[in-house]
Amino acid sequence: MDYFSESIKSTIRTVPDWPQPGVAFRDITTVLQDKTAFRKLIDAFVHRYHGKEIDAVAAVDARGFIIGSALAYELNASLVLVRKKGKLPFDTLVEDYELEYGTASVELHKDAFKPGDNVVLVDDLIATGGTMLAATRLIRRIGADIVEVAAMIDLPDLGGSRKLREEGLQVYTVCSFEGD
Repeated sequence: MDYFSESIKSTIRTVPDWPQPGVAFRDITTVLQDKTAFRKLIDAFVHRYHGKEIDAVAAVDARGFIIGSALAYELNASLVLVRKKGKLPFDTLVEDYELEYGTASVELHKDAFKPGDNVVLVDDLIATGGTMLAATRLIRRIGADIVEVAAMIDLPDLGGSRKLREEGLQVYTVCSFEGD
């Protein structure tokens, strides 16, 4: 892991036993509140995709919007919001996914992309991968191409990044918390 990744990782607050006992919650608000860490975070993504043909950044509800909006601006790309079901006002496509207990859904406007658009999908972290996998299915249904799935944090012990790779997706994360 490089200096920037370590620097950002060291800024992330870990809250033990939240929202339930045994969970180590990775709180990104401390990165957002630290102007140097936040700049390093956005720069890490910008440098990764600068000079590539990126038409759109798809950002996952809700913390993915923070990274996605800054990245889309810097790449001169459009910003597309992948929302929780019932939050978008126009014609949508909906994709259900499994949670630990039950299911959830994400949606996307049907006209969010043009077929062949090159898309980077971003969120704050990859845990079990369910939300990101559902979002990739929506993007592919419209006919856009996913350049990469990206997040600030990977929690590899939960298997999400592995599942995304098994679906043939390129995965980029700035830092990971393995076995922590």
